[in-house]
Amino acid sequence: MKSTRVRVILAVIATGVALTACSPSQVGAAAVVGGDRISSGELDRNVREYEAALTKSGLSAAQLQFPGSVPQVVLYQLATARQYTKVAEKNGVTVTDGEVDQAINAQGGADQYGQQLLQQAVAPSQARAYTRARLMITKLMAKYGGGADQEALQRGQQRVVEDLKSVRIEWNPRYGKINAQPSQEQPQIFTAEDRFGKAPEAAPVQ
Repeated sequence: MKSTRVRVILAVIATGVALTACSPSQVGAAAVVGGDRISSGELDRNVREYEAALTKSGLSAAQLQFPGSVPQVVLYQLATARQYTKVAEKNGVTVTDGEVDQAINAQGGADQYGQQLLQQAVAPSQARAYTRARLMITKLMAKYGGGADQEALQRGQQRVVEDLKSVRIEWNPRYGKINAQPSQEQPQIFTAEDRFGKAPEAAPVQ
């Protein structure tokens, strides 16, 4: 199977946004996003759901070659999706349920789209929230860029990146330290692995 890297919805790390690596201010939080906590329990539930869905689909984390362990990449997707939603809402951007449905249908429907999201470390129950966040941040880029074409989105992206800095993500150090400068040699999302352990080794290419 062709290896797949986690694709963040705006590639925030690639654009140089510093995601705070401080200790969350709320006890029992895996991360705090703009003051809202993602509890360790919530993360654990999403990880269990995600791993069960992987098993059911016949996929493995080793095949997908994530830039981190499963809990790390699941947490990253949960936190950044909430960050994008908060930033878009602050700027008056909304997405309807109909628009979410349309986006899912455009990707082949719920089942096929769900398989795609498994390759991005998104648990099935988070599919709509993830999709809504992606659509909202794209709308905000279009709003800033003056259009929905690729050039306009690129123009709007830098302003969105600046806006994202206003909604801090604080990561619990137990869950790793954010890699502020990923590279081809060090693509990992988190540089400290502590509780999460090492990312699974890739399966041999058949």
